Amino acid sequence: MRHRDDVLAGDGMLPVLPALRDLLPGGGLQRGSVVTSGDFGLLSMVLVAGAVANGAWCAVVGVPAVGMRAAAEAGVDPDRVLLVAEPGPRWPQVVAALLDGFDVVLLRPPDQPSAQLRRKLEAAARRYGSVLVVAGDWPGAHSRLLVAYAEWTGIGAGHGRLRARRAQVVATGRGAGEQARSAWLWLPGTDGAVTAAVGGLAASAADGHGPDLARLASSG
Repeated sequence: MRHRDDVLAGDGMLPVLPALRDLLPGGGLQRGSVVTSGDFGLLSMVLVAGAVANGAWCAVVGVPAVGMRAAAEAGVDPDRVLLVAEPGPRWPQVVAALLDGFDVVLLRPPDQPSAQLRRKLEAAARRYGSVLVVAGDWPGAHSRLLVAYAEWTGIGAGHGRLRARRAQVVATGRGAGEQARSAWLWLPGTDGAVTAAVGGLAASAADGHGPDLARLASSG
């Protein structure tokens, strides 16, 4: 597989879903960069959905149970995703090889990689023009996104069904992404799609919910 030039959204940029554009420097995933999404979840898959929908190839490494149905509803094309559930003890070599052939590699490391190993994989991403999305901690990542607050809708007084989740996603990073940014998203909405949750910020401010963005930025 080779990187496709037609999935570029700008100068070496892979596109993301519209709901995520304001959270990332340049409005997309910079080729050669590392982006983290906190623990593996729907946000991890949503980060790669826009690129995959525009023709990029994605490899998911170290996640035995991905939940492809939910990912597909959020916009991920399963036909353009390779799953490597158990990469084994030589997982760094597996990831380096995948960075050579795929536009995006979504990794959940089995343990905390050393600084030397992180530098090697970061160098591989830069050399091949890929994006490494890490579900977990990765010191020095260009961008870090996490779900700071979330609530489900659909549950009444002891009855009902979970229908949608309203979540506040906070982004911090390096350089142009150093200043903390926040957006309210339906993650997912009632139809499974991920869109902006209009009015979420006002509602959170009124009831006292939501994180201290300055504290999150300093801790990142």
